[in-house]
Amino acid sequence: MSALRSILPCHKGRLLLAFKGWSSTKSLAFSFFCCKLYSSGSYNEILSNGVASKKKEFDFERLFQSCTKIYILKCLHALLVLSGKAQSSFIGTRLVNLYAHLGDVSLSQKTFCMIESKDAYTWNSMISSYVRNGHFRESLSCLNEMLSTADVKPDFYTFPPVLKACDSIIDGLRIHCWASKLGLEWDVFVAASLVHMYCRFQSLCVALRIFKDMPYRDMGCWNAMISGFCQNGNAMEALSLLDEMRLEGIKMDSVTIATVLPICAQLGDILHGMLIHLYVIKHGLELDVFVSNALINMYAGFGELRHAQKVFDYMVVVRDLVSWNSLIAAYEQNNVPEKALEYFQEMMINGIQLDLLTMVSLASSIAQTKSFRCCRSVHGFVLRKSWIQEEVIIGNAVVDMYAKLGLIHCSRKVFDKIPIKDVVSWNSMITGYAQNGLASEAIEIYNMMKEFDDIAPNQGTWVSILSAYAHLGALQEGTKTHGHILKVALNFDLFVGTSLIDLYGKCGRLDDAMSLFHEVPRISSAPWNAIISCHGIHGHGRVSLKLFNDMLDEGVKPDQVTFLSLLAACSHSGLVDEGKNYFYMMEQEFGIKPVLKHYSCMVDLFARAGSLEMAYYFIKSMPLQPDASVWGALLGACRVHGNVELGKLASDNLFEVDPENIGYYVVLSNMYANYGKWEEVNEVRSMARERGLKKTPGWSSIELNNKIEVFYTGNQSHPQCHEIYEELVSLTAKMKTLGYTPDYTFVLQDVEDDEKEQILTSHSERLAITYGILNTPPKSPLRIYKNLRVCGDCHNVTKLISKITEREIIVRDSNRFHHFKNGVCSCGDYW
Repeated sequence: MSALRSILPCHKGRLLLAFKGWSSTKSLAFSFFCCKLYSSGSYNEILSNGVASKKKEFDFERLFQSCTKIYILKCLHALLVLSGKAQSSFIGTRLVNLYAHLGDVSLSQKTFCMIESKDAYTWNSMISSYVRNGHFRESLSCLNEMLSTADVKPDFYTFPPVLKACDSIIDGLRIHCWASKLGLEWDVFVAASLVHMYCRFQSLCVALRIFKDMPYRDMGCWNAMISGFCQNGNAMEALSLLDEMRLEGIKMDSVTIATVLPICAQLGDILHGMLIHLYVIKHGLELDVFVSNALINMYAGFGELRHAQKVFDYMVVVRDLVSWNSLIAAYEQNNVPEKALEYFQEMMINGIQLDLLTMVSLASSIAQTKSFRCCRSVHGFVLRKSWIQEEVIIGNAVVDMYAKLGLIHCSRKVFDKIPIKDVVSWNSMITGYAQNGLASEAIEIYNMMKEFDDIAPNQGTWVSILSAYAHLGALQEGTKTHGHILKVALNFDLFVGTSLIDLYGKCGRLDDAMSLFHEVPRISSAPWNAIISCHGIHGHGRVSLKLFNDMLDEGVKPDQVTFLSLLAACSHSGLVDEGKNYFYMMEQEFGIKPVLKHYSCMVDLFARAGSLEMAYYFIKSMPLQPDASVWGALLGACRVHGNVELGKLASDNLFEVDPENIGYYVVLSNMYANYGKWEEVNEVRSMARERGLKKTPGWSSIELNNKIEVFYTGNQSHPQCHEIYEELVSLTAKMKTLGYTPDYTFVLQDVEDDEKEQILTSHSERLAITYGILNTPPKSPLRIYKNLRVCGDCHNVTKLISKITEREIIVRDSNRFHHFKNGVCSCGDYW
């Protein structure tokens, strides 16, 4: 062969081989090969003159068994050539198979070409060699060449491997025709392969027809059809076929069980899954590693971690890497990251080498535990392995990890270094920006993604970008995206539909949100939570409560988010007693343990209603340590109701748990300013400056003509600035004739009254409303979005402007929606 230079005779009957570039490692391996040769006692004696006298035959069977490396196989091949056996169809075909098994298809093909008399077995071996090594096109070409040979015809071993190689339904149909022509269509192996091929190309009707028409069906045929239904999302049909199989007296094997268990989780049918588990125990399959791994994943899908753990504990002898990955992922996906990390450490102690999927679960667990130190370690390990450049899945996991930790700049750096991005890469970055409140950046990434023709948005893309549009109130862009979703028929998807409900609800189009709610499947809590929340932030608390009762009547089980939405709706509408009832109902009737967000809503409910002392005592009686959201709700209410003493107590606690949040300093400063305590104001502002904190500037936006116009307080740079302020002067004069008097308590600066009025006039929401009046038809509605809470004076002004201009003005601030019409606000001045 190419590496072989010569086979030289030597004394004492030993072979000396001279190879070009022969290494010591290969020499040792070849020495082992020679030991196999000579220890068998069957060898050719090589005379000193180079002539071989055939006293005994080589034991080629033992030589074939010793060929575990390509270069050893080449040596054997050389001996076979010298002995004249390489021309044998049987020996040559065996070489073809062995070269393919060791991964060198080119040498398989060359050996195949040297065989003079090829039979069906030889052709089948070459086709299988191509398929096993992923050379699908070549396998199809080899079949075509075989079919063009008059003296050899395909048999039932020819078609199963080549059907796996089809990369289009056209290839599959052509091969199916050949199988039918040769009378092989109903061979059990060929028919099962045809079923599998048609399922792969979503032609389930054809696959099922072949399956039904088969004269005999073995276990492999049933598994192929059940697997086809599962892969194409036809879970109910898969279970129905499984029942039919069992009625025919055919028992499930490990492949059937591993195929069916995932769809039990998909259907939410834990009873069916547990019955299969009983079958596994009854038939002694619990120690089958594939079955046990599938059981762990199934129980994890239902959140039944105790059962998943029991399955894992029982498989001590047969655990593999997949078993560890499954258990770690089970805890990670069910928000128990501490246990996931614990089992990861145990896996390392047991000497199990981690893989990409281990790292994906590890990265997510670290993000959940907010371990900033560990995230750097994960990133460093991945960099040493060069996995980000080689495997997009791990790059996506690191992007997601950093984003969930709030380190969005690190997330972007990793994203930029992923050489070949898939749709998940883009989705991770869009979601990262959206979840960190950077909606504009999320939209920018989405627009970059659209420039790549080979990246098609999927369900995850739409959910992420709709969330960003909802955050900004970008209704026009959101409706365009809705159009794209309708084109790809994803509008009835549960998650996309829920995101659309959220978009229209947060953009002030509550009627459209309700219409979408009635269109999407309402079998889970997600769409109910979205519509309850939307009505809540619009101040329709009673409607939210009615929707909750409708949800229970339809048999949908509420979750933590449901009660969070309910409590927020009660808070916005002043439904204190109802809120208290739902808070206690949550645990007593539904077994849902309140978390800090629920306690925060309750504090907000009491405090917003003016029951500040009750809110404070509620905090003191909490079984959990109060966080910033709890004390922040109390501080905000203290500012509204003027309780400076309790506000100072709340702020002291806030500065301990979240000293870097500028918002709390601003609220405390504003509270002091309302009562003219300017020394305290300066003290708080100085404290914030010392910590390097800067106040978030207030802004308001309005979307007109496919463009979002943003106005900051005191804005003087807008092209229509002069017209805006002129119109404001005119509107202010008309408001004063209706009894408007500026409320200077909302000016948080120690200046003269004239200057205070000027400051109030230049608040961002007034600038945005006036811009809308100047640039839209008379009496048309305006939609304004503000990043901070609307001040009391602007609230009064907007009511008067709605009356003067005969417009509906919809304002969404950081807390809720305000619908101004005919001089009245939907909030009833309760916000």
